[in-house]
Amino acid sequence: MKILVINAGSSSFKYQLLDMTTKTVLCSGLVERIGEAMGKMVHKIAPDTDLEEKIVVEQPFASHVEGKHLVVKTIADPVKGVIKTLSEVTAIGHRVVMGGESIKESVLITEEVKQRIRDCFPLSPLHNPANLAGIEVAEQLFPGVPNVGVFDTEFHQSMPETAYLYPLPYSLYEEMRIRRYGYHGTSHRYVTHKAAEALGKHVDQVNLITCHLGNGCSITAVRNGKSVDTSMGATPLEGVMMGTRSGDIDPALVPYLITSKGMTASDVDALMNKQSGLKGVCGLNDMRDIHAACATGDEKAILALNMFIYRIKKYIGSYYAVLGRVDALVFTAGIGENDGITRAGICEGMQHMGIEIDPAANAARSSTIRRISKPGAALPVLIVPTNEELAIAEATARIVSKKK
Repeated sequence: MKILVINAGSSSFKYQLLDMTTKTVLCSGLVERIGEAMGKMVHKIAPDTDLEEKIVVEQPFASHVEGKHLVVKTIADPVKGVIKTLSEVTAIGHRVVMGGESIKESVLITEEVKQRIRDCFPLSPLHNPANLAGIEVAEQLFPGVPNVGVFDTEFHQSMPETAYLYPLPYSLYEEMRIRRYGYHGTSHRYVTHKAAEALGKHVDQVNLITCHLGNGCSITAVRNGKSVDTSMGATPLEGVMMGTRSGDIDPALVPYLITSKGMTASDVDALMNKQSGLKGVCGLNDMRDIHAACATGDEKAILALNMFIYRIKKYIGSYYAVLGRVDALVFTAGIGENDGITRAGICEGMQHMGIEIDPAANAARSSTIRRISKPGAALPVLIVPTNEELAIAEATARIVSKKK
């Protein structure tokens, strides 16, 4: 069984073609800067092996559609392709960010499911349209091949009302289903299961605080293997400070900016989603660039980094209070897995919670699950590399097998 996985964001998408019989990644890649003057595809054959071969193509991609056409052409290329014909692809799994309340688990894509994805456009305007475009392109390029949607919001369906409801008139929830949905659920679920294995516990027995830190960031409180609270809300804008998103702010600032600056609601939405966060404070949103700027004494870069760390600390503390017992603090995603400076900053001064980092373990680079807390520390701190693509592929294989 060969499964193509498409993990689409607002201006980029990752992909993998996996042979599920051997759990081998035949190829993987990233198409980025979609909609900009120049885009880029980085395609890897036999990634992370001695046989890895990289193909880089730079060209404009007006939309996700052009990018996906190039990917499909590349994986079945007569010379460099990893499959001979597209008919070798058994199924296609798609990351879909928003499924609302009606979709509680991974599902086979139907016209009804596509309409539900469209219905969620207002709450996920940056992602759901791109996710749906990926599905429709796949249907065109792979006629008759089943498509499966794996939703970011699935894992957070276990949150209680006290966590997912907003203190707004209850009628707005009844009429419009305005509530906390949470995102990055596929990643949080994956690292929850892997962390439980690393701790030698059944997943139903673990309480965790999982920190998915990349350009988008979210923190989740996990009790007995299930999400009971998470930092992102009705949209991915709420929560901790992110690369270009503001995270939590005083909501009264929205009408204030509209009336005082003459901005429209769309202007404010763009400001808070694309021009805020780390980028808004210091002009940079790649943490590697921010660390380089901090090393030169750039005061705004230092401020942005300290703000980022501080806001994550607050969520960790609040979720510790919610859970009562915590078996591990887990870091994952680009910053969480690779940025020892930021991890150390987050964990600094939290000894009273049992969090103590081993500097050498924290500084070491590895692609494996590892413990970076000091030996004997009361609260284990783990780095668990996420693998959303594998999780999506496994869910897709499960759904397609049921169909048979």
